[in-house]
Amino acid sequence: MYLLVLFFPLISFLTLSCFGRFIGKDGIITIALMCMFLAVTCSMFCFIEVGFFGYFCIIPLLSWFNLNILNLFWCFYFDTLTVIMLFVVTFISFLVHFYSISYMEKDPHFIRFISYLSLFTFFMLILVTAGNYVQFFLGWEGVGLCSYLLVNFWFTREQANKAAMKAIILNRVGDFFFLLALLLIFFCFKTFDFLVLYSISEGFEFISFNLNNTNYSIMTFISFFLFLAAVGKSAQIGLHTWLPDAMEGPTPVSALIHAATMVTAGIFLILRSTFILEYSEFNLTLITLFGGLTALFASTTGLFQNDLKKVIAYSTCSQLGYMFLACGSSNYSVAMFHLYNHAFFKALLFLGAGVVIHGLNDEQDMRKMGGLFYLLPFTFVTMFVGSIALSGFPYLTGFFSKDIILETICYKYNFDAFFCYILAALAAFFTSFYSFRLLVLTFLSEYKGSKKIFFNVHEGDFFLWFPLFVLSFFTIFIGFISKDLFIGFGTSFWLNSFIFSNFFLESSEFLPTYIKLLPLIFSFLGIILSIFFYTYSLTFSLKLFNLTLSFKNVLLKNIFIFFNKKWFFDIIYNKLIVYFILFMGYEYTFKIIDRGLIENVGPLGIIRFFFYLTNSFSLLQTGFIYHYFFIIFFGSLLLIFFFYLYIYNVFFSLSFIILLLGMVILNLIFLKKIKIIPFILFK
Repeated sequence: MYLLVLFFPLISFLTLSCFGRFIGKDGIITIALMCMFLAVTCSMFCFIEVGFFGYFCIIPLLSWFNLNILNLFWCFYFDTLTVIMLFVVTFISFLVHFYSISYMEKDPHFIRFISYLSLFTFFMLILVTAGNYVQFFLGWEGVGLCSYLLVNFWFTREQANKAAMKAIILNRVGDFFFLLALLLIFFCFKTFDFLVLYSISEGFEFISFNLNNTNYSIMTFISFFLFLAAVGKSAQIGLHTWLPDAMEGPTPVSALIHAATMVTAGIFLILRSTFILEYSEFNLTLITLFGGLTALFASTTGLFQNDLKKVIAYSTCSQLGYMFLACGSSNYSVAMFHLYNHAFFKALLFLGAGVVIHGLNDEQDMRKMGGLFYLLPFTFVTMFVGSIALSGFPYLTGFFSKDIILETICYKYNFDAFFCYILAALAAFFTSFYSFRLLVLTFLSEYKGSKKIFFNVHEGDFFLWFPLFVLSFFTIFIGFISKDLFIGFGTSFWLNSFIFSNFFLESSEFLPTYIKLLPLIFSFLGIILSIFFYTYSLTFSLKLFNLTLSFKNVLLKNIFIFFNKKWFFDIIYNKLIVYFILFMGYEYTFKIIDRGLIENVGPLGIIRFFFYLTNSFSLLQTGFIYHYFFIIFFGSLLLIFFFYLYIYNVFFSLSFIILLLGMVILNLIFLKKIKIIPFILFK
């Protein structure tokens, strides 16, 4: 049953990619949905058995490779952390498959799209069930490959090509650091197995190495490289620029990447590596700071975006920052709880946005939308549920996990924690603001697009609205239902997992009241201001606050440009990194090394050498017998020379060499223009 969870998506991919064109569209839909439904069913049984009954399942399948002390198996671990991800990945993937049947039905490459979705799911399941870091890395690279294939699914679009290349190149940065971490892990522990590492990691806490007369902890370096790998995959600030551009792919792809697969892989890496991270206080602080900065950065950037999908994409980036905050404060169960909750309302928002885009003939600019409340009432209700859950509205899914993250940050009572708390609270305000800005501009304001398109807008069919209904139900209730299971006092849910328990979670219950209420107040304030600003005119709002016209035109314009251009990250990268690399690559790598050294010493030099050599030998073909006789005589002397050199003695050979050199010198004196040994001795 455990392995069937992995094999059903693989069977779907192999069947559709090999025989899809022979079984027809109905056969494709039946096989894809049946395989994913069976995978969901098996994952639910795994969740019940492992999560509720406390079992821990290890399945060593077969030997992978055996190199001296390195003996790797295809081994699958099913602990609490794994079965949660199994359920989330398979459930969201099933709904995305179901949704795609209608959304992509007119695409000529429908078979390829569904098969890629199944392959994406399979690699993510390989990642979450891996029993060692090498197998983990296989799934890690697999989801990166599938994200490239799906973002670039419409490969005739130039922007899709650029977005896919940007995604895979930036992810290679994180992959490079992951490889460095793997090398250090094997150097230090001589194994990649999670269970062995978990058992012996405590004994390596104080192991260090000397570099430039300074001792560095090996655990600090390993955890630092793992953190950088997670930054690349989970799109934290610095390596985040690929995530909004990945919206060039079809909307079901965006839902799958943001809710259950690609970006959650980085968080899962941190959660799986807690037995290493816990021994580096420096890296825990760094993770916390990155999480707070990413939450604030992404929320302020999403505030000024006009693309419907990019606004939701930046909200994903911001919520991942909250998960990093929880991991940095050692509240790993809280981070997993937020990842679990976030998957449902983020999939709901993306699939709801897909219905809007589908109905408006692929229009994504919110400035050309509006008035869809009367035409898409069900979609409005579902997106409203997703938006208020994202904003942290009380007693919805996002409220339980997001607020507990902000509360548990403060238990350390130091400047770093309080600073990150302020950043996260401000991010909560901006998140609420742009969430309701999206609703107002899309559904409640006046329609600003084409009248012809407006009269053709309609709700989706059963395949579109059923996933929205299911996700809405989970968005409303799943946080309340599972709160005590994940983070309740006295819960035994995490006892068979590698997650380190945080014994200071109860400290958050005794924090001052204003710390508990500040994020909630900011969320409500963001909702109210968003509705006010975008329901009434911006000019009226500015006059209400006695802002002068010059202030509006200069300062607000510059603020808008700064945030709309994503804090100029893309411009800085292009100016300082991309253009510099291209210049250095052309002027030095290409001109000096490639065309200069490599070509002259390598292929071009070899060609020129043999061309000169063959031209020289062609001069021997003179047609005169005495020339050929001299060549035969000279060759015979060389053979005799090497024979005596090898068999008899060196003195005879040296005298023979002197005789030959004398003959050559004499001939060169009398015949300067001839490049070969001449025949003057025979004239």
